[in-house]
Amino acid sequence: MSGQEPPQLKGFRQEDPRPSQRTPHQPGQPGSEHADGTDPIGGQAARMWGAGMGKREKGRGRKGDVNAVVPDAEFRSYYGRAVLKPPVWTHDIAYYLFTGGLAAGTSMLAAVADAEGHVAARRGLRLTSLGAVGASAYFLIIDLGRPERFYNMLRIAKPTSPMSVGTWILSAFGPLCGAAAVAEVGPLLPRHGLLGLARRLAGPLGSAAGAGAALTAPLLATYTAVLFADTAVPSWHEPYRELPFVFGGSALAAGAGAGLVLAPVRQNAAASRAALIGASVELVAAHRMESGHGLVSEPFHLGRPGRFLKTARALTAAGALGAVLGRRSRVVSALSGAALLTGSFLTRMAVFEAGVASTKDPKYVVVPQRQRLADREALAREDHHAEDERARGARA
Repeated sequence: MSGQEPPQLKGFRQEDPRPSQRTPHQPGQPGSEHADGTDPIGGQAARMWGAGMGKREKGRGRKGDVNAVVPDAEFRSYYGRAVLKPPVWTHDIAYYLFTGGLAAGTSMLAAVADAEGHVAARRGLRLTSLGAVGASAYFLIIDLGRPERFYNMLRIAKPTSPMSVGTWILSAFGPLCGAAAVAEVGPLLPRHGLLGLARRLAGPLGSAAGAGAALTAPLLATYTAVLFADTAVPSWHEPYRELPFVFGGSALAAGAGAGLVLAPVRQNAAASRAALIGASVELVAAHRMESGHGLVSEPFHLGRPGRFLKTARALTAAGALGAVLGRRSRVVSALSGAALLTGSFLTRMAVFEAGVASTKDPKYVVVPQRQRLADREALAREDHHAEDERARGARA
């Protein structure tokens, strides 16, 4: 028994108790590998340090992290994939934006024509407003998919939801606009009997309905801007201050364009003034929208949105100029009105297309978010530094 190994020590080699006489290798030098070919952690770290990882980068004003094992990365998105899903809205919504703005603009000018006694201008504007609001309802129902969904939206009123508020605005504007347009049939009714009574009441009722539609029209023209800005789409959300003015000015310019096309020359003074006001508001707000928001304004200059907006700007400016200078010419007035209508349509298309484009490139989402985070961190550091200065001053 004394010449045999204990059972619990079988298969184990006795370690040499004497210290090793080998010179230890330095990490990162040849010979630092184990005998079995593996690389110790020290050798790997030395090679990473030699490659520049964890060192201060030249040309930058910040210190590198000496414990870092990977270089700083500039995040955009996962393999360049989109961060946001594109809006589910189709071009029917862009058409809805234009027809809704046209209905609002023509109803406001119809009320002015009624107050001035311009019957021909009033009739054309009221009928145009009715046709435009009917087209708006059509495009909205197409986008919803089923007509009963519009009815279901009327079952509740949610002031915090732009869609709910817009549905109620459209529901209030539509009947008033329709009543004002139907009142134009009054002069065609017989003078006696029950229809004669309807003929006498048509004028006052039409004026009251037209005034109600005109009061609701600004809400109809601008609620879609609030609806767009309430989304996470970068090129819709960031210019939330300018969008209502872009849509409102565009609606007034479109209504003025319809008035210039339909009204006789002697009755288009109000349309000429509205064209100048609406075009000015639209052009100034659109300029701020496409140039005042840094990277997020870029989609308004690229591709189809850029071409649409550039053409819309030229047509709107030319239409407003022609409406003022060529007011005495029927041909110039009609051409100016057509330019204003086309410019308003292209403005809505440009805004819609730019928003969709801004969701497809992740930089329009990630870069502004990182910039806002950096700004908040810088502000927090400034506040902390100011508090430290105040505390040192108090101790002194």
